[in-house]
Amino acid sequence: MNAKKNFPIWHPFTQHAVLPDMTHIAGGKGAYLTAKDGRRIFDGISSWWVVTHGHCEPRIIEAIRDQAGRLDQVIFAGHTHDPAEALAERLLEVTPSTLNHVFFSDSGSTSVEVALKMALGYWRNIGKTDRTRIVVMENGYHGDTIGTMSVGERGVFNAAYEPLMFDVTSVPFPRPNDDAATIAALEAACRNGDVAAFITEPLVLGAGGMLMYSPDTLGQLKAVCEAHDVLFIADEVMTGWGRTGSMFACEIAGVEPDIACYSKGITGGSLPLAVTLCRSEIFEAHYSTDRSKTFFHSSSYTANPIACAAAVANLKIWQEEPVLETIGNLAGMQHERLARFAEDARFENIRQCGTITAMDLKARDDGYLSNVGPKLYAFFQERNLLLRSLGNTIYVMPPYCSTADDLDVVYGAIADAAETFA
Repeated sequence: MNAKKNFPIWHPFTQHAVLPDMTHIAGGKGAYLTAKDGRRIFDGISSWWVVTHGHCEPRIIEAIRDQAGRLDQVIFAGHTHDPAEALAERLLEVTPSTLNHVFFSDSGSTSVEVALKMALGYWRNIGKTDRTRIVVMENGYHGDTIGTMSVGERGVFNAAYEPLMFDVTSVPFPRPNDDAATIAALEAACRNGDVAAFITEPLVLGAGGMLMYSPDTLGQLKAVCEAHDVLFIADEVMTGWGRTGSMFACEIAGVEPDIACYSKGITGGSLPLAVTLCRSEIFEAHYSTDRSKTFFHSSSYTANPIACAAAVANLKIWQEEPVLETIGNLAGMQHERLARFAEDARFENIRQCGTITAMDLKARDDGYLSNVGPKLYAFFQERNLLLRSLGNTIYVMPPYCSTADDLDVVYGAIADAAETFA
């Protein structure tokens, strides 16, 4: 096979030998994508968890058009511009009060890389060079760059790249109604005195299987970090912007992180953008006439003006419209439809956090590489549904404009899938 001829585009997280044909998308509106052949496909996973209000939200699109005619790009080192200034101001109004400084980047992975570098730079710059260890949660996923792979679960996602990664300390994922082992493991790790930071996805571990834990556990994890002067990094790349029922997951637990990472829904899903917010102490540790203490991180498109304008428009929607009410209604509709699976012996671990629902199909094999995964994807595609299961874990994370009729089709198809594959 001539790979160059048959697969000129190498798609992400795609095994082309199993999925040789891509679904060609020509447009999008609201909760639906339009395929090149005219089919309307319900976007049940918000196009990899980024679309919030819906595809091509008019106010966001208009902001993009307007900004594109004013300023498309400028180096952000030594320069600034109105969209970045406006976005930073609005972010500081809605994020936890501990967060006082905004660092721009261009993806969720890079926002986490920035957070890790901030943490390590902080301790080095204040003279505590022994604080270098990062503590992580089992089954976590934080991205695909070297640092983010290092703090994620070791396994199929990154086994080939093990020589590039640094060592971390892992604490177990909290068992249902029993987080004692998790809290004890974090306490033991922090007592060693070499921990720079603990990083976690608040309340929901996304790519690790949509695993969910309680706000109380999250609060206890933060308390342990505070007791040992360990920086707490909240990776809200997926959980932010309403997915868990609140604007940010940490709010539900009353947790104020030392460093927080936001991306995906920050522009409503229209353009790539990310931010890492931090406490004043972390910024001040890098603020010096000694230029060796500079925070050495950038990307060419840092704070791209068009992306920032899209994010400002998104935040205006949040501040001017009853978005949380819409999210609450969507979560309620999903809860009603999820109930049908509670007594269905073909499924287990039925769960929900805000607008995220998930269930594990009892298949012959499980895990991310479960053979049922590609079969489920094809089954849902035939029903004009974009649902991309994590192995045998089927999850739904729809745009906030989804209707009751949309959800009836989605959950009906999930039940039908069990007839075929369970």
